[in-house]
Amino acid sequence: MLLALDIGNTNITLGIFQGDNIHATWRVATDASKMPDEYGILLNQLLGLKGMDSSNVDAVAVCSVVPPLTPVFLELCRTYFKIEPLVVGAGTKTGIRILYDNPRDVGADRIVDAAAALKMYGGPVIVVDMGTATVFDAVTGDGNYLGGAIAPGMAIAADALFHTTSQLRRVELVSPGVAIGKNTVHAIQSGLVLGYAELVKGMVGRFDRELGGGAKVVATGGLAPVVAQEAGVFDAVDPDLTLTGLRLIHEMNS
Repeated sequence: MLLALDIGNTNITLGIFQGDNIHATWRVATDASKMPDEYGILLNQLLGLKGMDSSNVDAVAVCSVVPPLTPVFLELCRTYFKIEPLVVGAGTKTGIRILYDNPRDVGADRIVDAAAALKMYGGPVIVVDMGTATVFDAVTGDGNYLGGAIAPGMAIAADALFHTTSQLRRVELVSPGVAIGKNTVHAIQSGLVLGYAELVKGMVGRFDRELGGGAKVVATGGLAPVVAQEAGVFDAVDPDLTLTGLRLIHEMNS
């Protein structure tokens, strides 16, 4: 079995693959202060809930945008699984040619998402990752990663409103149904959910024109389902895109 680990700024997403099929997924809060043994114990507990343990894992693939946690999970893999994991980075085969000005500046998760989207949905393809940040990536039909755009995530914007104003409150991130809010809760939801839906529509339109038209649009990230219906531009919402990309990249490098 392959264990795929996506170490993000807010969450760590884990997935177990049996062949091409994903058997189980988990999402835990990112905590850079945790030690390898703490994460190791947590991971064994999660595996146990699915009737597995560390002996069932024979390969690990990792992408990380939290540099302090990368060595933590390397040590975890060596100690608990007796495995040297594949860590996606410079020199890893991905099936993607990175045309960024400085390829090392691109987050590993963005390249993993691009590789998965191109393989699964074809190109040209636009990936919209709605997590801590709202990230847009563009890939041509022949596998060139052109670059993208980064905006603050919806949850970051909501937190900024709550922390920097005296009277605005935290609200559930759901669509209010109409743009003109008749109360403060609906007004905030409109500005956040419908506002981000318009951001997504506008940016996807610009990306599609720059790609020459006809691009598929694939969304991922925890907040993608929140805006999917309102934005109306996604061909697919794939919550496991990054994990699948890790599986595909591991196969390329095995």
